[in-house]
Amino acid sequence: MSAVVERIGAGSTGFSVEFFPPRDDEEERVLWRAIRELEPCDPAFVSVTYGAGGSSRDRTIRTTGRIAQETTLTPMAHLTAVEHSVAELRNVIGWYAASGVRNVLAIRGDPPGDPNGEWITHPEGLTYAEELVRLVRELGDFCVGVAAFPHGHPRAVDFETDVEFLVRKIRAGASFAVAQLFLRPEYFLRLRDRMAARGCDVPLLPGVMPITTPRVLGKFGELAGAPIPRAVADRLEPLAGDARAFRAEGVLIATELCERLIAEGVPTLHFYTLNRSKATRQVVENLGLLPAQSAASRERA
Repeated sequence: MSAVVERIGAGSTGFSVEFFPPRDDEEERVLWRAIRELEPCDPAFVSVTYGAGGSSRDRTIRTTGRIAQETTLTPMAHLTAVEHSVAELRNVIGWYAASGVRNVLAIRGDPPGDPNGEWITHPEGLTYAEELVRLVRELGDFCVGVAAFPHGHPRAVDFETDVEFLVRKIRAGASFAVAQLFLRPEYFLRLRDRMAARGCDVPLLPGVMPITTPRVLGKFGELAGAPIPRAVADRLEPLAGDARAFRAEGVLIATELCERLIAEGVPTLHFYTLNRSKATRQVVENLGLLPAQSAASRERA
């Protein structure tokens, strides 16, 4: 199986997609429909977010393994240190390896129930993401990625402190970083500049999500950790009563953001899909990133 860092450094701009674990059988069917619809588009990799403990974790592990075994896609496993002992983490990493998964996104994770709550380390677990990176690298020939925060981690004192923690994760053995959501490219580009100033030149992937409904608009600021830019709100809010127009404008805004990022030389665009494929595919098509065979199939349809 290809290493993600090879897929995102192939010389031309590509894209990757992220899903969240389904909560029940119906959501699992929706997820797999999206996976199959995006498969012909040949994303650099696909990932499924990870919930600590319970059915969310189990469905993430099962879905990631199924992607590895039943599709042509390159899966990237998510792994968090939340509420896990080192022994449990070793077991999950071993299961991923046995399923043919060789790419892992190692993140510390948020306290369950309250992302902004107090972090409590498992008595037999890990405290920092860099420790998780080292553990994954020690247990096999894995390509490891980490999370990055264009607006700064919520617990970081300032941007400089935040980027120091990011660089430490890279130095621990990570090969690339995936950024959280943002709508103003300057935040992403400044983060990339801060990394470069410290001699850290691994690929940094921007996190993109088309705002397709007023509900998504309402949640976006919370997910990004920053308020919606006024210029974006002014374009979308007047269209709240027209679902089709709102969605079209949201896709256009995402396309424009991606065009700026491509002009700035990003290697891969990382799309948060909300387990739907159509909006992501539309943006990718607008950007001319669809493989020729996939584009031809769409025209025939």
